[in-house]
Amino acid sequence: MGGLRCVDGSYLTVTPVACTDSVGMPYEITLELHRDGTPYGSVGERCGWLLAHLARGVDEARRGRGVARQWADPDDRFPDEEPDSELFSFRYRTRSGLVGGGELRCQLRTIPVWQPRSGSGPGEWRLTRRAYVEAWGTTGVGMRAVLTSAELAVFVRGLVNEAEGCLKGRDLARNPGEGTGTGETR
Repeated sequence: MGGLRCVDGSYLTVTPVACTDSVGMPYEITLELHRDGTPYGSVGERCGWLLAHLARGVDEARRGRGVARQWADPDDRFPDEEPDSELFSFRYRTRSGLVGGGELRCQLRTIPVWQPRSGSGPGEWRLTRRAYVEAWGTTGVGMRAVLTSAELAVFVRGLVNEAEGCLKGRDLARNPGEGTGTGETR
């Protein structure tokens, strides 16, 4: 069970739950959301492969691979070339296509921070990048956590490890066809 302390002080718990086929074999995951222990929503049916892919991408970016190397601080390194892009968006959808039951998304934002100089002289602006993980429950009330790439890596890797456990050791990375291209699961 992964969790995040949100900016409003509430606690978002995210728990992978196995999706099973007609004979009861687990094949993928859905995420159950809780706000301060109270059920909050269910999102991301079949999102496990995308989370595993993101976990690898964050790890590689933190090591300075690709365009992420332009950021001196590893906490500012994320696996996307666009400065303010979405890393994932998981929603709950009924079989008829109606949206409801919650949403969990992660968007990158570039934030300027003023750094005063010690001594005399003006300071300077420093750009930082952060992941904004936002969740909405069935009531429409939202939550937000702001994470460094290290914090996002720990959160996502924890979800992947727990998901693989509830899938009886199945490696989520074995299914490269699911979730590619859109960044959104339904």
